[in-house]
Amino acid sequence: MDKLKDFNKFSDLKRMKKGVKRFCKGEKLGFCSASVKRNLKHFLKLMPTKDVELAKSFLSVLVSFCVPEALVMLYKCTGKTLVVDIVRSFLTDIIYMLPQPIASLCMPVVLKLCLLFRTSDGNYGDVYKLCRFHLVLMVKQFKSFNRSSNKQMLNFGSGLAWKISEDLVLTMEESTSNFGPSKNDIDRFVAFLRMLKVAVKNESMTPISISTLYRLPLKTSRVKYLYVLFDDMLTKMVMCLDTMEDGVKKNKVNGGWSQYLVILNELNDISKLYDGAEKDFWKRLRYNKVSLCYLVVSYAIRGENYEWILEHKELTNFESRSHLVRLLLPQVLDDVDYDDVYHMLVDRSQLLVDSFEYIAHDEPRHLRVGLNMEFLNEEASGPGVLREWFLLVCREIFNHEISLFIACPNDCRRFFPNPASKVNPMHLEYYNFAGRVIALALMHSIHVGIAFDRSFYLQLAGVNVSLEDIKDAEPYLYSSCKKILDMDPIDVDQDVLGLTFVSDIQEFGSVKVDEFFPGGAHVTVNSRNRKEYVDLLIQHRFTKSVSEQINAFAKGFSNIVGEERIQKIFFKSLYLDDFDKMLYGNESDLCVEDWKAHTVYRIYEETDTQIRWFWKIVGEMTAKQRKALLFFWTSIEYLPANGFSGLVSKLMIHKSDESINRQPSSHTCFYQLCLPAYPSQSIMQSRLNFITQDHVAYSFGSV
Repeated sequence: MDKLKDFNKFSDLKRMKKGVKRFCKGEKLGFCSASVKRNLKHFLKLMPTKDVELAKSFLSVLVSFCVPEALVMLYKCTGKTLVVDIVRSFLTDIIYMLPQPIASLCMPVVLKLCLLFRTSDGNYGDVYKLCRFHLVLMVKQFKSFNRSSNKQMLNFGSGLAWKISEDLVLTMEESTSNFGPSKNDIDRFVAFLRMLKVAVKNESMTPISISTLYRLPLKTSRVKYLYVLFDDMLTKMVMCLDTMEDGVKKNKVNGGWSQYLVILNELNDISKLYDGAEKDFWKRLRYNKVSLCYLVVSYAIRGENYEWILEHKELTNFESRSHLVRLLLPQVLDDVDYDDVYHMLVDRSQLLVDSFEYIAHDEPRHLRVGLNMEFLNEEASGPGVLREWFLLVCREIFNHEISLFIACPNDCRRFFPNPASKVNPMHLEYYNFAGRVIALALMHSIHVGIAFDRSFYLQLAGVNVSLEDIKDAEPYLYSSCKKILDMDPIDVDQDVLGLTFVSDIQEFGSVKVDEFFPGGAHVTVNSRNRKEYVDLLIQHRFTKSVSEQINAFAKGFSNIVGEERIQKIFFKSLYLDDFDKMLYGNESDLCVEDWKAHTVYRIYEETDTQIRWFWKIVGEMTAKQRKALLFFWTSIEYLPANGFSGLVSKLMIHKSDESINRQPSSHTCFYQLCLPAYPSQSIMQSRLNFITQDHVAYSFGSV
């Protein structure tokens, strides 16, 4: 107890106790601020760091001297800057000078400072904001409520909630276009909520029955307090989203919406603690799909967790879903040094083999940095060549002659793994390679004109394949299974089908009989077990027979995206149609008007004769010629789902100073077509007809 006796020598702090009373009576006082700051620091240095009980006694002396009240008094009667400096020094010393177990004991003192300065100077006072910042910092570090300060902490949280609620009201007013909850306020509120959620989980079995809350006192029950806060804030957020939807439809954007997603994320997390609250949360959000989608596209950023939204993909649209899953992929950086990107030099004559050597055998981290692609004996490089390489290598991977994938009979755009791929002893390595290539294409937002069959896609998402899912891949098997299920039970039980629980597999020219389970060859299919037979047959044909191939592909995909969990979230968060749009691209014929609307001119003017001729010629081209022209111009064969507007920049027609006897050229990296000023429409047409021939449009080498 010697240290407690030493504290009696702190004359300035003793004077504070008496000074508070005298100040309240209206007397004017003066203090030596430097001395107070020095003595507070000395006090903390004397704090016991190994004896928690003794440390509590130390703090009780500090409180008995009315130090928090005295600091407020100093703030009122002396220069505010001096007190800000004293408080900042005191709070910083608590956090960084004391061991964490001892520093956590000071939270009630810091909380008291918060409440006193808020009462004295309001929510916007400099010292209050300083105290609040350090309190939240302590909350983040210590992650627990001090029971002795429970009521005060709840009051503190109420103050934060009130401030945010007040700011949310501002976002609903048309006259305020950029007012709303600040990021700093939201960060503090989130830190408080996370600490409160931990406390609630520790003291209650979850989910908590809401009906039991009504008999609990609001001011001291953390369980009830959190639910009331959740319900009030959710009601306010729904009102905000309703107002926001009107603004989105009228194209009136409000910068105050920027923190909505963070608030909704916290409310969703709280809802999981209370029985029925999560269902109510999503039910109320269902009516605000437009607003939610806008928030995702506008404010969802890389590094945050949005699985809570992806788990409810029915409340989103393609644009918002694709935005969220792209955030799961590695970021393609534009400012990477040339020497740092992964360089590939590929011979067109052995495109698949060369590409396999580069992509399959190197470390995934090297591939994620960026890719630079060149074809052997060609000068061109850059994004345009990379786009062409992706298109060509994907065509090779899914070429039926390679035996890795089979096209669906009912939809030749779609592919699924070939059960007989093992004819190639390296087939699993090539599936891994294929997974890497597809992940890289998605990462670079390049559409390659390839689509997956539903049975293949579902397994990548970790979902079981059902009868309806094989319709495109195996139409004959699908039809046969449907007939088995629809047959008259009497006929089935008379064994007219002659089926047992086995499957015949064609392997290397011979037929192999494989039982679905031990003894399956002796179990006859009847009306009672036919559904089981069909299910096992589908699992055998579409899961078991290609499990190694799909696992190898998934592993390759995971190599690029980082881990298997992300790979499954990626596929599970999208509908198959979404994935088609992201990988395959737009199947519609090219719209000349849309094309023209997204084209700019250099040296040429839109009204120039040559430009009018150009668009007239393009308008008269066949769909195949337009596609070839676009590829010659950009190295893009398949546009994004939203057409030309989905490209990273507009296309350009540049007035070339080349001779009119020369053909047009292109810089595919920049979407630039270099068009000489031809003297007549017929000459221009002959030149454009030449470059839209397959052997020209798809075998160029411009930068």
